[in-house]
Amino acid sequence: MQPQLTAISALKSDGYFPVEGDSAFWLEVRPGIVVNRLLDIALKRCDVTPGALTTERHYGSLEVHGPDQGQVLQAGAEVLKAIGRSWADQPAPEVLADEVIRKVTSHHANLLNQARAGMLVLGDDAVYTLEVSPAVHVVRCANEAEKAAPIRIASMRTTGAVGRLRLAGGDAEIDEAVKAVRRALETVREDPSRSGGR
Repeated sequence: MQPQLTAISALKSDGYFPVEGDSAFWLEVRPGIVVNRLLDIALKRCDVTPGALTTERHYGSLEVHGPDQGQVLQAGAEVLKAIGRSWADQPAPEVLADEVIRKVTSHHANLLNQARAGMLVLGDDAVYTLEVSPAVHVVRCANEAEKAAPIRIASMRTTGAVGRLRLAGGDAEIDEAVKAVRRALETVREDPSRSGGR
């Protein structure tokens, strides 16, 4: 987990905070109530720490993390096995919005900052917005964007009907981050244990 993603995840964490450099496994599943059984499996079979547990009417989500990427990947594999699924079975992301706004005005930036849960948007920034379903996909997108370029994660919503991500920075940095986000969405079904993790 990259530094900004870790900080935002900790800000919103229901459980134990992740720290920079941890690996994390996120899952969104239906029906929602089964996340309790799945979290139990991950915690009892692997050396991971719970960071989030959400049960909504139509879905549930969980997050576990830890410093040992192998243990986190194993926790993911155990959870998927318990529901009879694999990495390749996850639904393809449905992108509802994917756009860049260049040189936002200071007034616009200030309005965006009122709804932020991350870094500030500044006047003249380029701002990238992503809206995707299932919501959990924004986590990987944010992490890959932060790896690719020195952008700021202005907000990230990982639960609900859709996930939302807002990035801010210079034009060139945002362009690189957007490429990384789109690659992350294209490769979401690849098993991370076969690609050295992500």
